[in-house]
Amino acid sequence: MTVLGVLGGSGVYEFDGLEEARWETIDSPFGAASDAVLRGRVGDLEYVFLPRHGRGHRIPPSEINYRANIDVLKRAGVTDLVSVSACGSLRESLAPGTFVLVDQFIDRTFAREKSFFTGGLVAHVSMADPVCARLHDALLSAARAGGVALVRGGTYLAMEGPQFSSRAESELYRGWNCDVIGMTNMPEAKLAREAEICYASVAMVTDYDCWREHEEAVVVENIVAVLKANADRGRALVAGLSTVLAGRTTPCPHGCDRVLDSALITLPEARDPQLMRRLDAVAGRVIKGS
Repeated sequence: MTVLGVLGGSGVYEFDGLEEARWETIDSPFGAASDAVLRGRVGDLEYVFLPRHGRGHRIPPSEINYRANIDVLKRAGVTDLVSVSACGSLRESLAPGTFVLVDQFIDRTFAREKSFFTGGLVAHVSMADPVCARLHDALLSAARAGGVALVRGGTYLAMEGPQFSSRAESELYRGWNCDVIGMTNMPEAKLAREAEICYASVAMVTDYDCWREHEEAVVVENIVAVLKANADRGRALVAGLSTVLAGRTTPCPHGCDRVLDSALITLPEARDPQLMRRLDAVAGRVIKGS
């Protein structure tokens, strides 16, 4: 049965409209998550919402415990995960207010824990196709039904932050054919992949990055107004998935829920028992009995 996780980015700290809503704290062996999770339902679909920066936006991008966030969502039963995040545009055609269904990433972060599989149990998962095409299809169906315009496909450049780009960096990323720039989808997408959760990212454009000639440099004050409008539409889009995903029980046709079948490389007798216990949620399906 599908359980939909939602990671709310800048401006998305609550999820109004959930039935039987209740906040629940879930412990993780990887430390503290950004906040408690909000459980509830929309129709027949169960939702688990986690504000990525914590309620009130307390945690900067580099200090988010991405491993704990993904781990607690996995422990909460999440099978499909939608990231809703603010981003800057690197393309003239992607104006503020545009929603982009990201399908590729370039990871330029350097100060974050990027894998659950550290010394003692090594795994290599493929990131060739980092998002779930079936979940993209569901988001497009929900968008059409709800009148939300989406651009399907785009490359997300994940920078470290918390500072915004220099103009030279912005032009470099444009030269790499990146479409949007943000600070939070990496290593989040990598960790969701390792945890065998179907993942999709809705990048909500708040501004043109500083590459644009004669454009005012990016400032928080200008972003906030767009954030508010984007947040309402983002929540409506995700709520619309209730009619698309409810009752779905079939395995992911793209294998997102089985990527660890061919990823573990450490021999069973050489695996660290302590690490294996920490991975009981993330990788329990494949390491039980090892």
